[in-house]
Amino acid sequence: MRVLVVEDDAKIASFLVRGLKQAGYAVDHAPDGETGLALAESTDYDTAIVDVMLPQLDGISLVRRLRAARRPIPVLFLSAKSSVDDRVRGLQSGGDDYLTKPFAFSELLARVQALIRRATQSPEATRLVSGDVTLDLVTREVTCAGKPVELQPREFSLLAFLLRHAGRPVSKTMILEHVWDYSFDPQTNVVDVVVSRLRGKIDPDRKRLETVRNVGYIFRPHV
Repeated sequence: MRVLVVEDDAKIASFLVRGLKQAGYAVDHAPDGETGLALAESTDYDTAIVDVMLPQLDGISLVRRLRAARRPIPVLFLSAKSSVDDRVRGLQSGGDDYLTKPFAFSELLARVQALIRRATQSPEATRLVSGDVTLDLVTREVTCAGKPVELQPREFSLLAFLLRHAGRPVSKTMILEHVWDYSFDPQTNVVDVVVSRLRGKIDPDRKRLETVRNVGYIFRPHV
């Protein structure tokens, strides 16, 4: 899952990006509204976290322009303004949720998960299961055939993406877009490298994670 953070406060932005990456998300950061709008218009994000008060283009105007362009990305507004009128204004502009500063990261993460769940109509937000492989997005525990598996952060994010698309082929481009950030070189073989490492830990016999020729990979729900 890929998240866009549009926040001009460097300390808050760093906190959000670090926390979301640790939770298994691919994260892009924009320090102002114009940059955030450009990224949101050119990239498919699963959700966006947008500060209301931004330089160059404020968050309310950013989201209004996204909605005018028919970009359906779910948006969580962040703001130091907590009045009812401010919240109503944010939601009426096209935002899907509104969180006031200061906030607990656990609450923000829960709201992000809820937005993605509603947008994707997924019944499960924190625990992914496919066959005998289970991944918990909260505790970050992974088991395969009932045994715990230790994964590096990028391996964890890749497995989460594959489990969300279990039974369907996904291309390397799709994986790069949702597991790595927008600045990553699309010509790199990093996907193959991480897939190989992941296979060594959960699928040494290549029965779960298969290569689809000229397409990418598919995670089989049953082995």
